[in-house]
Amino acid sequence: MLLSGCGVESFLDPQGPVAAQQRTHFWQVTALMALVVLPVLTLTPWLLWRYRDRGGADYEPRWGFSRGWEIALWGGPALVVAALAVLLWVNTTRLDPYAPLASDANSLRVQAVGYDWKWLFLYPDLGIASVDLLAFPAGRPLEIELTSATVMQSFFVPALGSQVYAMGGMSTWLHLGADAPGRFRGENSQYNGEGFHMQKFEAVAMDEAAFEGWARNAATASALDTAALDALEQKGVASDLAYALDRPSDEILFGGLPDDLFAQVMAETTKAPMAPHDMAAGR
Repeated sequence: MLLSGCGVESFLDPQGPVAAQQRTHFWQVTALMALVVLPVLTLTPWLLWRYRDRGGADYEPRWGFSRGWEIALWGGPALVVAALAVLLWVNTTRLDPYAPLASDANSLRVQAVGYDWKWLFLYPDLGIASVDLLAFPAGRPLEIELTSATVMQSFFVPALGSQVYAMGGMSTWLHLGADAPGRFRGENSQYNGEGFHMQKFEAVAMDEAAFEGWARNAATASALDTAALDALEQKGVASDLAYALDRPSDEILFGGLPDDLFAQVMAETTKAPMAPHDMAAGR
């Protein structure tokens, strides 16, 4: 709660439906745990004071069995554990990252590829791509398919909720959304070696008109050709890539994509034959 007042982005200050559900779940679990923890925290000081050494007569308690105390001591925690089990099961199912978000709007499909030390975002339905910039319309579900071109990585946007791992040769999914336009910090939260702490990106939720304008502008950029792909595979942050491609470092966009690039990355990572990739069929 103290960190939430310091401008730290987290699900405790949710900016999307997933993070909002996570915050509710967090406080539910905290309240249940408090039923066990608070009595311990409050009674321990009292017991220390009540049975302190007063330098008098020896303490010789008269031991006895109390059925009521035994039921309370064991039954209370057992009920809390049972309630937590049910709550965790329900919310884990509800927050399944593979499950699409309920919405009347169509999802925006994005493919995210983790490199050293940057993220490539592909918009296969729009034929555009960006580096370290995940742009999407606010109020519209975001369907992200992820993989890694190198080592295991973790995709995380704290303000929007959920974290999911990306592994080479494999794909996974994450569904997110933003309630209103805004800019949110994204990162690789997986400790996976040198440079991982620099692998950050910006998630930008826009209104629909602004996103359409952004997409049109991206379509005018040069294509994601062999030279750009070779530069992407080199270790370095987005500014290093911009320097290698002689591009402005504030926004790296591509206006044309190789056919089925996401599947190519997975195939090259595993050195396996490439097959046509169908996102829906791979679930």
